[in-house]
Amino acid sequence: MKQTRFHASLYITIPILAAGVVAFAVSVPYRVMEYCLVQGINFKWPVFWSVIIISIVAFVSAMVITWYILKPIQKFVKEAKELPILSTSEVDSNQGKPRAELEHFAQVFQQVTDVLGKVEAQQLFPKILGQDRNIRGVFNQILKVAPTDSTVLISGESGTGKELIATAIYEHSLRKNAPFVKLNCVAIPEGLLESELFGHEKGAFTGASSKKLGKFEMANSGTLFMDEIGDMPLTTQAKILRALQEKEFEAVGGTRSVQVDVRFIAATNRDLAKMVEEGEFREDLYYRLNVFSIYLPPLRERKSDIPLLVEHFLQSAPKSVQVSSVALQLLMLYAWPGNIRELQNTIERAAVMSDGMIQPAHIPPHVAGGLESPVMPAMPESASINDRLRELEKGMIVQALRKTRGVQARAAEQLGLTQRSMWHKIKKHDIDVRAFKQAKLD
Repeated sequence: MKQTRFHASLYITIPILAAGVVAFAVSVPYRVMEYCLVQGINFKWPVFWSVIIISIVAFVSAMVITWYILKPIQKFVKEAKELPILSTSEVDSNQGKPRAELEHFAQVFQQVTDVLGKVEAQQLFPKILGQDRNIRGVFNQILKVAPTDSTVLISGESGTGKELIATAIYEHSLRKNAPFVKLNCVAIPEGLLESELFGHEKGAFTGASSKKLGKFEMANSGTLFMDEIGDMPLTTQAKILRALQEKEFEAVGGTRSVQVDVRFIAATNRDLAKMVEEGEFREDLYYRLNVFSIYLPPLRERKSDIPLLVEHFLQSAPKSVQVSSVALQLLMLYAWPGNIRELQNTIERAAVMSDGMIQPAHIPPHVAGGLESPVMPAMPESASINDRLRELEKGMIVQALRKTRGVQARAAEQLGLTQRSMWHKIKKHDIDVRAFKQAKLD
């Protein structure tokens, strides 16, 4: 005989149990007092002991319910902390400090969620190197918009990888087996941009010796990606708008309308909203493009990805090269105005100059920073004051250790700290002092 099982939500079970305990706690003393009154017995002590017994029963019941709920959570937390992939540095840093058990659970759950997010990012977007929370937020946006035909506007500084994001949208879309056509508006001269987009008929202009298909027609039933669309001339913007709205256009020198079905993705490193106010970009085109906006954060807002990117670039080096701990720390402190492209060029140059180990001496001076240069790295506007102070303190310690070549006593003296305080701060920021002693500084 098949056994029937019923599943009840804890949101229902626990309130019902609590209500039952309350009802039991009220009804029993009432019945005892009612019985004593009928029998003419002094009800003071019977009611007192009934309350004591009910309190014990309620306490034991609460203990059983709590144990029943927390046991699997405790088991999960214990097993999760034993996994090598789960970083416990944050947990270990709080050892010896009084903490609530629920706070500890929440911390472990957050770490597990963070690890799962990184694994998911690596599996779904293997071509994009990034596990920082900011870039994972971009991945979530890609997964939401990719299956649709909505127009996407990708904004971000130069060198952040906007083309990779556009490619990821295409690869996760329903049009992934259709054409994916790319066009950089800056790379095409203004006079030829319209012909590149819409094609031209034979004899349409001087040099047009044959008919040519444009990018829109090549991308029919697929996706068209236009990079640096903010640099497009106003005259071409009007024709782009018509092609997007009417899904048709006319080739240069042509007389018949060509109908196309194209999913459109645009990217820019400029502030289009400001350009609209200044009359440099069509307002109607801007709103037509900005259906779904994706902001790609600069490298300074995803600094935890720098070690991952450095390792990837070193794998492409012509010889086997590693990076020292102190050099990596200096790379982490730099603001990277040129973003990933600048980091790649810096690593390639340092790899060529090094003898197998990249040291601070192999990093360009403007990246490594002078000893008197500001040590506060650029941080996102959302960063809290505690995060900013922590980065400032770490930067000052790194510069002092670099100047004293890893001599902690001298570095502590320069910063006005005791040696014990300096040791605690070095440990807190996970700074490798040995790397400063081994580095051959200029």
